[in-house]
Amino acid sequence: MDCLFCKIAQGEIPSTKIYEDERFFAFKDIAPQAPVHFLVIPKQHIESLDKVTEEDVKLLGDAMLFIARLARKQGLDKTGYRVVNNMGDDGGQTVKHLHFHILGGRSLQWPPG
Repeated sequence: MDCLFCKIAQGEIPSTKIYEDERFFAFKDIAPQAPVHFLVIPKQHIESLDKVTEEDVKLLGDAMLFIARLARKQGLDKTGYRVVNNMGDDGGQTVKHLHFHILGGRSLQWPPG
């Protein structure tokens, strides 16, 4: 498979890993938009949120727990953080692998842009 995030999760492409377990991989964004900006990806390749099936429900719930744990470890739970999922071209998805951006460490404005 020629997927950038699959290759990162498999260690074929270097990244600044924050944490991983058997199902998820977290790493720092290469173009951070906040003092803390990392991505969480499932190791299972799912193209986008639009491609999630009923079989993926537990994986997505576990992803949210994984994100919350990592955000606490980064100290983001004290002031807040944002979890972003971009879907499709107009949604800003540039890598076709389901992923979540976690941003924090400053006040985040709304609307995002």
